[in-house]
Amino acid sequence: NFLSLQQDLGLVENEIQLARRYYNGAARNYNVAVTRFPSRLAAAMSGYSTVPYFELTSAAEREVPQVKF
Repeated sequence: NFLSLQQDLGLVENEIQLARRYYNGAARNYNVAVTRFPSRLAAAMSGYSTVPYFELTSAAEREVPQVKF
């Protein structure tokens, strides 16, 4: 059971990492589109602005959670 749990947690961590990378890639593409001419003009008139990248800001968020039984 423990080995199965370890594998499942590893898979979840990998999926979260992939989702973060996908979001940051999509945010980069969006930010480029919003800041390039001529779409910059349409974005400014419509109220669109750049979006932040996903970043962990504190050291506590970066730590691996401890699983206890």
